[in-house]
This record gives sequence, C-alpha cells and structure tokens, in this order.
Amino acid sequence: MKIHHIAIICSDYEVSKNFYTEVLGLKIIRKVYREERQSFKLDLAIGDHYVIELFSFPDPPERPSRPEACGLRHLAFAVENVNEKREELIHKGLNCEEIRIDEFTGKEFFFTQDPDQLPLEFYEI
Repeated sequence: MKIHHIAIICSDYEVSKNFYTEVLGLKIIRKVYREERQSFKLDLAIGDHYVIELFSFPDPPERPSRPEACGLRHLAFAVENVNEKREELIHKGLNCEEIRIDEFTGKEFFFTQDPDQLPLEFYEI
C-alpha cells in the first residue's frame, strides 16, 4: 500500500534529534524512553506524514560501509526547490554535494548526510 515509516538507529540521540528536528525541520509526534532497553524512540513527521522513528541504543555497531553496500542505500526527501534547500542546509553547517541532474527525469537533486553519515538525498518534485 505504502511505506509506513523508516527506522534509524543513531549513535548520539541528542545530536540526531537536533539534526532531524532543527536542521531538517521534522515535527516531533511522540518521544518515549524505554527503560528496559535504555533506548529513546522519537517519532517524527514531515507535515502530517509520519515518516521516521529515531532510536538510540547503548553502543550500536557502526554502519559497515558506504551506500553501495547491500541494504538501505539512502533516504530521499522531496523538496520544491533543490537550490533553496541546499543553500539552507549549507547555511546550517551541512556539507552538501553539488546539485546533479537525474538522467531519466531531468530533475535536480543533491546529497548530504546525517550525524551518523547516513546519506540523505533531496530531490526536486
């Protein structure tokens, strides 16, 4: 039917919480601390769409390799204006790659990364 949500385990909960809420502007729906797991779970939305569960766990293993490894390659966010979003994120201190053109659609996009080096794509709709 559709993707319900994406779960992300972060290495530093406060850093990632700030990144996804203050830098990217996602809205907090719910914040829970699960004592038995020593884990925070932060439910985030873009507008009215529930999209990300941000988890913290004690000593999570690092990501094994760059995005070409099997598994999740990157998260892609739709934006109205790729140039404006890139400038906004650069102004907030992110290192953003140059804008590329999708060879099949002709749409513009660029990549940056979250605090744990998870690749994030911003794609113009």
